[in-house]
Amino acid sequence: VQLQASGGGLVQAGDSLTLSCAASARTFSRLGMAWFRQAPGKERDFVAAVTRSGGSTSYEDSVKGRFTISRDNAKNTVYLQMNSLVSEDTAVYYCAAKSTILTIPPLTATTDYDSWGQGTLVTVSS
Repeated sequence: VQLQASGGGLVQAGDSLTLSCAASARTFSRLGMAWFRQAPGKERDFVAAVTRSGGSTSYEDSVKGRFTISRDNAKNTVYLQMNSLVSEDTAVYYCAAKSTILTIPPLTATTDYDSWGQGTLVTVSS
């Protein structure tokens, strides 16, 4: 599966931004999807995940209420809507995919995912 993330950029604190991740898979509906982020000098951390159907989501505590993950299976795309951005959100954001035929909850560990996009940089200035 090839993943192409886009939508990053330089924004001010309080602004909103939407990231997109397009997948090449013909069976996108079999992919659990997630967003992770990596700030300079830090490990890659979980941000949000969504199940294959889009019916269940999970969020890291610091983004709950500000970020929304969604997917459009007809467009093979997953989105991350980010509102009320703060400087601590500055990072490279990666989308990830997990191929499965099982009905499983949203996965939150980097080791759960099979495929990764190239990352898109989000910089929030305060």
